[in-house]
Amino acid sequence: MPLHWSIDPEYELVSVTAEGDVIRSEVMELLDAMASRDAMAYRKLFDGTNGSTAMGPEDLRALGARMRVYHASGPMGPLALVLPPDKADIVLPVLGLLAAADRPMRIFTGRQKARRWLSSLGKDLPEFVWPRHQSVIGRGSSSGD
Repeated sequence: MPLHWSIDPEYELVSVTAEGDVIRSEVMELLDAMASRDAMAYRKLFDGTNGSTAMGPEDLRALGARMRVYHASGPMGPLALVLPPDKADIVLPVLGLLAAADRPMRIFTGRQKARRWLSSLGKDLPEFVWPRHQSVIGRGSSSGD
């Protein structure tokens, strides 16, 4: 699966990495996981350095509809996107969807700067390993959800 994430309630952080071709169902699964754990207001750190997508207009419309529902349901946490300059054209259609939420959002070319920025917006983030699978951290939750 090209999307890997962890949801950490202690630090109110969702960390996501993309590797390979990300498809709509994977993004929907991530959104559902965040919603079911009341993590929409958490800080989000998304690393798309090694990701790509071939999602078409229908996929983006479906994601946009889902995101609008979440945006209307409550506050959205800050979003730090890590993207190399050559990936900008891939994510341009999605940036509009993400920017629609009333929240801080920034794009970075490196993980450490993104992490530092998110730390400045709440509880300091620990040094951590980027997720290689889906998991929920802390509060008795198990890994691999």
